[in-house]
Amino acid sequence: MSDRKFPIGPFVLQESYTEAEWTELIRIIRVNPSRYQETVAHLSDRDLSKTYRDGSWNVRQLVHHVADIALLHYFRMKKAVIEPGYEITLIDMDAWASARDSRTLPVSASLAMFDAILQRYADFAETLDETQLAVSYYHPLRKIWINQKQALAMSAWHVQHHLAHIRLAISNPDTGADDAV
Repeated sequence: MSDRKFPIGPFVLQESYTEAEWTELIRIIRVNPSRYQETVAHLSDRDLSKTYRDGSWNVRQLVHHVADIALLHYFRMKKAVIEPGYEITLIDMDAWASARDSRTLPVSASLAMFDAILQRYADFAETLDETQLAVSYYHPLRKIWINQKQALAMSAWHVQHHLAHIRLAISNPDTGADDAV
């Protein structure tokens, strides 16, 4: 079941990232909104209710989740760089995914939000100099200090991770509205 939980593998934090790796991370952030749009924009309500494994969020919840987390990641980076020394904002992801809007609203608004936020996020990341990229913050859930390159790497992994979940769910003929969390 681990291939369904982590279809692209678990996130692996690197100590540092080369210029080429940094450029690739930004590219991943930029291109994924269109990949989500292509994957989910024309899905039926039944397809949006599919899950990728027992007990998982459904496609609709995943789309709303990635938009929410993109906003959170962008906010964290910008706040860390502009207002160093702050404690990062955490959310209860399961509670957010279980909220009525995440369970019932059309995905179109979250797709638009996701696209806009990730473009802003990528644009902001490209403006950072080495001093700003070295700004780190403590992540109390993961219990680690991460700098801005590591934060963007986590974000790039996150959008790819959940796109893989969505693709698994869509290809899963055995789930539907009755299986939604």
